Amino acid sequence: MKIKSILVSVVAPMSDHAANRGEKLLGNASSIKRRPDGRVYISGQMQRHVLFSAMERLNADDEQNGSTYVSNGDGVSLDISKDLRSDLGGFLDTNQGDYSGRRTAPLTATPAIALQESEVGRDLLVRLKMDGQNKGEGKKQALATNEYSQTDTMLMNFHLDVGAIGLTKKYQYEAEKHVATEYENHLADTSEKQRRVKLFLEATNSMTDYANQARNAVSGEPQKVLIVLDNRHSRKAIRYFAPQTTAAERENILKELDSRDALYFLGDDTGELTETPVYEAYQKAFEALQGNELYTPAAH
Repeated sequence: MKIKSILVSVVAPMSDHAANRGEKLLGNASSIKRRPDGRVYISGQMQRHVLFSAMERLNADDEQNGSTYVSNGDGVSLDISKDLRSDLGGFLDTNQGDYSGRRTAPLTATPAIALQESEVGRDLLVRLKMDGQNKGEGKKQALATNEYSQTDTMLMNFHLDVGAIGLTKKYQYEAEKHVATEYENHLADTSEKQRRVKLFLEATNSMTDYANQARNAVSGEPQKVLIVLDNRHSRKAIRYFAPQTTAAERENILKELDSRDALYFLGDDTGELTETPVYEAYQKAFEALQGNELYTPAAH
């Protein structure tokens, strides 16, 4: 099978967390992001930050990383042959003035959303002014509140367009009409493409860098996971763990994947949906990745 896209849907529990704070409300009250229905969420931008942070660690530990690296989010390069964030996360450089300054991200993420309504509390933070300080010196006494969510089961999804990895499109025009499309491959060999796809998969199982603070050690590592290696570009399976999805719809989602011979791996550490634990689902996905071909588009 030619793998054209990979979808990873994850359910992860979080407790006493403020994984993604929003704007300050009512003066000094730092708020947690939440939807109108009362469910907290983590923005797609934060999800991608955490994913690339995990990928940076994994890439640094990989003996086959060569000269590749993950650039900072505030300084993405245009070199997709070496910069993994540039290749998988895309970029926009307005100084280029043409298609060379814009790259649509092959890797996309949904916001992480609590499956049920959240219970939000507030911490009171106090900074005391010490008596020993001279008047007018040092920091003033301050009071602030920080919101946190008590317990949430978060649903998050990631999708990878396999055919776009390491490639850039070039368009040919005649009389202002698009007549042909060519692809330029920036990777030395297919093994590097395979390595990047594996890094993406591994990173979805290593989500930890949420709002790095000593008081906010949050893990987004999966409790349940659905990994889909698909022979078409589809994101339909992101509905699998959604709270409004019925048992019949879940069954039909898997039947549709079976009908086109897509490969999927379901893992559940709780044992509710399957006896296969999360780590084993990832192991099976890695084996399937090695045994199948990654799609590369042809010029037309």
